[in-house]
Amino acid sequence: MLDMVTGMVIQKYKSSSCEDLKAKKGEPPAEIVAAAVGFLRSNPPLRVKFINKVAPSVANKMFDCGMIP
Repeated sequence: MLDMVTGMVIQKYKSSSCEDLKAKKGEPPAEIVAAAVGFLRSNPPLRVKFINKVAPSVANKMFDCGMIP
C-alpha cells in the first residue's frame, strides 16, 4: 500500500509542470489527501518511510521550479 501511494505522489510531481504545482500549492488538499496526511501524522514510523521515499523527487522538483529558495 505504501509503495502504491508513494509511487502516485512521485509520479504526480514528475508529471506536473511548475505552473501546475504553484497553482495547487495554495489550494486546500483533497479530502482523500487530508485523510492520508492525518493517517501519516498518527503513525510516525510509516510517516518516516513515506517521507524517505518521496522526499528526493518532491524536493528536486520544487527546487527546479523555484519553490525552494
